[in-house]
Amino acid sequence: MTEPYVRGLPEVDENQAAIVGGKAAHLGALTRIDGIDVPPGFCVTTDAFRRVMAEAPSIDDRLDELSRLTPDDREAIRAASAEIRRAIEGTALPDDVAVAITRALTALGERAAYAVRSSATAEDLPTASFAGQQDTYLNVIGTAAVLQHVSRCWASLFTERAVTYRQRNGIDHRTVHMAVVVQKMVFPEVSGILFTADPVTSHRKVATVEASFGLGEALVSGLVNADAYTVRDGAIVDRTIATKRLAVHALPAGGTTEQAIDAARQDQPALTDAQVIRLVQLGRRIEAHFGHPQDIEWCLVDGDFQIVQSRPITTLFPVPETGDGGNHVFISVGHQQMMTDPMKPLGLSMWQLTAMAPMYDAGGRLFVDATRALASPASRAGLLEMAGRSDPLVRDALETVIDRGDFLPSLPDQAPAGPRAGGAPAPIETDPAIVTDLIERSQASIDALRRDIATKSGPALFEFLLAAFQEHKRFLAEPRSMQAIMAGMEATWWLNDQLRVWLGEKNAADTLTLSAPHNVTSEMGLALLDVADVIRPHAEVVAFLREAEDEDFLDELAKLPGGPEAREAILAFLDRYGMRCVGEIDITRPRWSESPTTLVPVILDNIRNFAPGARERRFEQGRREAARKEQDVLERLRALPDGERKAAEAKRMIDRVRTFIGYREYPKYAIVSRYFVYKQALLREAESLVRANVLREQEDIFFLTFPELHDAVRTHQVDDQLIRRRKDAFRSYHALTPPRVLTSEGEAITGAYRRDDVPSGALVGLPVSGGVVEGRARVILDLADADLEPGDILVTAYTDPSWSPLFVAVKGLVTEVGGLMTHGAVVAREYGLPSVVGVEHATRLIRDGQRIRVHGTDGYVEILP
Repeated sequence: MTEPYVRGLPEVDENQAAIVGGKAAHLGALTRIDGIDVPPGFCVTTDAFRRVMAEAPSIDDRLDELSRLTPDDREAIRAASAEIRRAIEGTALPDDVAVAITRALTALGERAAYAVRSSATAEDLPTASFAGQQDTYLNVIGTAAVLQHVSRCWASLFTERAVTYRQRNGIDHRTVHMAVVVQKMVFPEVSGILFTADPVTSHRKVATVEASFGLGEALVSGLVNADAYTVRDGAIVDRTIATKRLAVHALPAGGTTEQAIDAARQDQPALTDAQVIRLVQLGRRIEAHFGHPQDIEWCLVDGDFQIVQSRPITTLFPVPETGDGGNHVFISVGHQQMMTDPMKPLGLSMWQLTAMAPMYDAGGRLFVDATRALASPASRAGLLEMAGRSDPLVRDALETVIDRGDFLPSLPDQAPAGPRAGGAPAPIETDPAIVTDLIERSQASIDALRRDIATKSGPALFEFLLAAFQEHKRFLAEPRSMQAIMAGMEATWWLNDQLRVWLGEKNAADTLTLSAPHNVTSEMGLALLDVADVIRPHAEVVAFLREAEDEDFLDELAKLPGGPEAREAILAFLDRYGMRCVGEIDITRPRWSESPTTLVPVILDNIRNFAPGARERRFEQGRREAARKEQDVLERLRALPDGERKAAEAKRMIDRVRTFIGYREYPKYAIVSRYFVYKQALLREAESLVRANVLREQEDIFFLTFPELHDAVRTHQVDDQLIRRRKDAFRSYHALTPPRVLTSEGEAITGAYRRDDVPSGALVGLPVSGGVVEGRARVILDLADADLEPGDILVTAYTDPSWSPLFVAVKGLVTEVGGLMTHGAVVAREYGLPSVVGVEHATRLIRDGQRIRVHGTDGYVEILP
């Protein structure tokens, strides 16, 4: 009969993590892999931990106190976790637990030296490794010492770093339990770490090895620089042999000590090349067993490798699944749509069903497969030119793949190459009535959708929606709509290219597009100024809004003097723009109509920072600047050789860009308008499922795909475990950084700007709206945290249309993600904000409150003293 408190490592595997914790479960699995040696040992199970926790004094009260603390309350966490550790270490081991451990030690050898290591149930998971969060004790000798260190391992579940890590990852302290691994010590000549995928680039076919003399503690704790090897396809492709001055060795009486390495050995390789290759082969065998790249700790003992730990590498971005085994190059959709956060499954599914191109999901993000376009010379040229104009980092990353020469297949041209981006204008006349007609027809379609969907429910709703998705795609593919968008973009490129050649002026189109008509996104930002004008005269309303936290605040607002007018103004804004929100391509995100408190900080900023009538003044000021710029450009062109012809061509393009560039923003508005209609209908179905006890809560549908939700409505059955796994996975995806370009080998390619015209120390990006501006940086990651003063420069990760209300209050913009024609760039130009986008790690490199200078014409940011 299996001992309830102790399990031998060969008795357990990765399916028993709840009993023995993640580390022990993986070690047990390793013992079953042919050719893999693991030091012998056993595991003290989580049942023993529960016994001790049940007997520890006041532990429930202390856990309650801990659960109420926030991850940032470090002092309180330090004090509360120390109390819990003292309580656990001060609790005597129950006799039957102590007997079970002693019996296992006797079987292995009581006088042997042991490693006593924590093995928590929330540890070495595919989505969170918890590496280094609990304690390990080496070279523990004697039964009494082992028992004492088992208690210390249990207590280490509540170190400050472990508690904070769980809180930041949304893991309840009560759901995590601690097992303990007790293994015979090995005394290696060399030890180190093997990653079976490159932890920096995520390349799945590249392994990295770090090695140093003695115990691995020296390397893990950062005492020494290790030898480093990079291995691909069975060959070492890079090596760095470090000077290794220290090693950690075991002491005869127990414990460890640091020892200096003989000078003659310090620069010698710790491993031979053959040993490195053999180690990587063992790592590939382990990786194949677990089905996921591994972070492996190893020791070299008497010429043989012993594996002492293997855990998933949780920082790797997942690879989209194509199922064909071929080489693929994927481009991030989120970087084009200005939403690089993870999306929930329903959001991914809905975007895939309504998008014009096939999309793959990985890590909660969407990607398009660019392999065929890159493999054909003609389509490759068009894709690279478009990518270069939009986001130079994407182009450079794609060129990196192309330059390798052997990754992409070689395909013949499928069709004649299309017109060069920025070349001849699209075949559509410059007629403002075209834009008006497109918008009216789209609005009529949305109105019909809203009317017709109201009568649908149950399975019939899903059949209706599948047909509605086709209408959705028809709108996106409408030839005149695409022609209007391209006409505005190509006219912008033409003006920037030609006026730079003719007049030596960079980004001249930026000023020429100020206050262009029909830009629904910039109109939205200005409309919130009108809301501020209504509220500003009413002091009680302003004071009430400063304290507003509940989403039903609009009902309370109406009871105040001036409240009915304020409420009506906000509701009118929401009626027009309430379907918008940050990350709006994800249908599951709360819309402004669902969470109107999101807008309150922006309204308050507008009240504080602007005088009445600001909307009209801002728009008129931009229109006049554009008109003055047009007059100036045309006069200067006429003074050139062949000037009348050049001026006439420029005038045609200026008219064209002002006719069509505003429409660039409308299709996204139409898409999210339709999305909100879909969402409201699906939430009504979710409410029915909750009433029928099929779902626990309405928003559980967000963790199902559209077909899965269709099945749930039809069958009244839902897999609760699936929803729980999806929620856990979604939480983990927030820790992943999606790459702009990703290969099927898992390599994340970031690209580079390749520029030498930028001052030393400046942050390089893409210039999207001209001018130079200096001011206080406001690093804002959440729209609800807006607290802006006149003259501030907004620094954020990305800006989709929902951020445009902030643009009216700032004088410059810096983002980590963006392109020349993405929404933030278009609106920044229309507002006349000097802007640089695509600045890698801007929100980390620029501190909130620092003074910065934004060079919107030349594409870089200086951090000022």
